[in-house]
Amino acid sequence: MTIMSLYAQQLVRYPELGISLDFSKLPLDDAFLSSMQGRIDKAFADMKALESGAIANPDEKRMVGHYWLRNSSLAPTPELKAAIDGPLADVKAFGRDVLDGKITPPRAEQYSAALVIGIGGSALGPELVADAIPAAGLDMFFLDNTDPDGMYRVLESLPLEETLVIVISKSGGTPETRNGMLVAQDFFRKNGLEFAPQAVAVTGAGSRLDKTAEAEGWLKRFPMEDWVGGRTSVMSVVGLVPAVLQGVNVDDLLEGARLMDEKTRRDCVKCNASMKLALAWYKATGGKGEKDMVVLPYKDALVLFSKYLQQLIMESLGKRLDLEGNEVCQGISVYGNKGSTDQHAYVQQLRDGVNNFFATFIEVRECSADAVEVEAGATCGDFLQGFLRGTRQALAESGRSSITISIPEVNAKTLGMLIALFERAVSFYASLVNINAYHQPGVEAGKKAAGSFLALLGRVRGALGTAPETAAQMAARLDADQEAVYHCLVHIASGDSSVKWVQADCADEDTFCKA
Repeated sequence: MTIMSLYAQQLVRYPELGISLDFSKLPLDDAFLSSMQGRIDKAFADMKALESGAIANPDEKRMVGHYWLRNSSLAPTPELKAAIDGPLADVKAFGRDVLDGKITPPRAEQYSAALVIGIGGSALGPELVADAIPAAGLDMFFLDNTDPDGMYRVLESLPLEETLVIVISKSGGTPETRNGMLVAQDFFRKNGLEFAPQAVAVTGAGSRLDKTAEAEGWLKRFPMEDWVGGRTSVMSVVGLVPAVLQGVNVDDLLEGARLMDEKTRRDCVKCNASMKLALAWYKATGGKGEKDMVVLPYKDALVLFSKYLQQLIMESLGKRLDLEGNEVCQGISVYGNKGSTDQHAYVQQLRDGVNNFFATFIEVRECSADAVEVEAGATCGDFLQGFLRGTRQALAESGRSSITISIPEVNAKTLGMLIALFERAVSFYASLVNINAYHQPGVEAGKKAAGSFLALLGRVRGALGTAPETAAQMAARLDADQEAVYHCLVHIASGDSSVKWVQADCADEDTFCKA
């Protein structure tokens, strides 16, 4: 078989959408596909059941409905369809009224900026859209962590009187989001402004945040669906509220996802890009996550896409147990940068180091019309294409596998297509390896451990006296873990000048006391 015929045979292309996937550097031959046929049939059946409203998240006894968001006619009940159509119309109307100046801030003529406060999927999706799609609406800012320095860096850069704040949390109790909201409220107050008239809540109906927003008279509340997880929420009110305020055509975003859903809903392996993507992941990783996924978009606008996929894939597939309760420790590690920045970062290791990855190149065919020839007959765009093709070839020559996804340009429609492509690939892969892609018990375990540490931190802070004491001595008094007590003491001393920390050659001998 010639190289060109292998390329043609391993290409999935949707000409009417302008997208193609090239598997020629990670070929899926007939023998492999035949060996996977039973798993493939199960994955197609699982997807049909999921989209029909089956309980696809058995641990939390929830349906999984992010596919309905871009085509509400597929929702299994009229009530669910209304729960999609009503909020979508409300979101679009609200966005128009803000951008047209019909909804204005109390002390300015019009809003010029939006501050999104969220964490994980409640921030990553909106951040990706904001960075990837230039639009003529509000300037977008984000608080997506509980780092106070990071918060104030953002808050101090805002035109506060012209800033609309969107707080996103399904439960209203997510600590990072709650903390960001409280810090923002305090910052507004210290600057002589009321927070509530400029605040919007995106949350579950009846949640803690919903009740707070209602009691305090916030500007607007949008209901979050409990059948949409954070990492697949960019097409829900979570992502659409920030997007409309940014000025993005959300109908195009939804349309791109809907069109990709239609293409990848077919029970045809060779013409289903999402199924082939999932199968390529399975082949590359032995179905056990044996290799990492390196995402390399050769377009600055998609620099956050690898970060977005990191959560979508790792939170969905990184599971200790399968659906039968067997310990399998599944997952695929994801990292990435942008081309050709990667050329001067870690491609050296990818080419010559340990072969523990497969690459996913994302090509954007359209380049800005730059007439500047940086070399005779070559523009910057030519160089970008050259580096993509050169890096891909160099990796292949070194026995490194890769997939190349090509789109015509980056806009709302093509971004919607890319997101939908990977969402369904994640669902298919989860079925192939028999895990629940829609819960996150490891995240909950981390939250519980953080709560235990915070409780101990309060006890240590209260136990500090004027007599110097080591962590071991205090741990004995408190009947607590010595290392945890030590870290509590270091944290307290680092942020409180009234606490004296005397460091010795050995951390065991460090002493702490109130000065």
